[in-house]
Amino acid sequence: GRPVSSPPALWERMGARMRNAGRPGVGAMARSAVDVALWDLKARLLGLPLVRLLPAHHDRVPVYGSGGFTNYPLDRLADQLAGWAGQGIGRVKLKTSRDPDADPRRLTAVRRAVGEGTELFTDANGALGRKEALYWAHRFHDEWDVRWFEEPVGSADLEGLRMLRERGPARLEITAGEYAFTAQDFANLTEPPAVDCLQADVTRCGGITAVLEVAGLSAVRHLDLSAHCAPGVSAHVFCAVRRLRHLEYFHDHVRVERLLFDGTLSPEGGALRPDTSRPGLGLEVRWADAEPYRVHGVRPPR
Repeated sequence: GRPVSSPPALWERMGARMRNAGRPGVGAMARSAVDVALWDLKARLLGLPLVRLLPAHHDRVPVYGSGGFTNYPLDRLADQLAGWAGQGIGRVKLKTSRDPDADPRRLTAVRRAVGEGTELFTDANGALGRKEALYWAHRFHDEWDVRWFEEPVGSADLEGLRMLRERGPARLEITAGEYAFTAQDFANLTEPPAVDCLQADVTRCGGITAVLEVAGLSAVRHLDLSAHCAPGVSAHVFCAVRRLRHLEYFHDHVRVERLLFDGTLSPEGGALRPDTSRPGLGLEVRWADAEPYRVHGVRPPR
């Protein structure tokens, strides 16, 4: 029974109601989903694409291709990342550190496939201890010219992240933030700085309203902000991030969006540009395709 004219005010009310239940985790993701829906609805009611409703600094968001799962055979791994490079995407990322002994072969295959002109990123998903992560940070950089080492240790290990940032190669960025659910989580990563580039996930951190707040924090802390996944939503809101770095064009999220929605975006010239000819996020659910995934009792709008 509240008007949708001010999503941030409703976001505050949701936060107050969640206090006793706990704000991180599933609560934050539910709040994120509602907040995104409110912004989308407001833009649709005004007949505007969401990117035009937000205080945009950019008209497109650079992307990096992301996949490279550790269970891929070498040929599939190389083909996937080389495919993105062949589309003009100048940065690609693979998963590492689940089986560190296999990583040299995997990185060599990828570097050979994408060439020297493509930036190579790695993501350990917090799999390593501090000393092991420092060892691999130097090897990744020195042997394969890796420029981005995401979550080398768990994102809650702020001391470990700071140590790696200070003692690792100067041209290898230490990054984290996809599991930051609250404003305090982001503050902890930035003061004193534990990362070289901050990440935020619009589907986890509190939605569009929260991303706009994190964007302000990143600017104050002189850190770039990178979007973690959800390209159909992130492309709009991250155009409003002044210190924008890029967006993770993640294989699984791209697949899910294309499976269920019309109006999805495809990279052009290594970037996603929001479709300003469509209102809101520009996405329309294909209900027939979503039917097999229905949760009991949930019905599409009529």
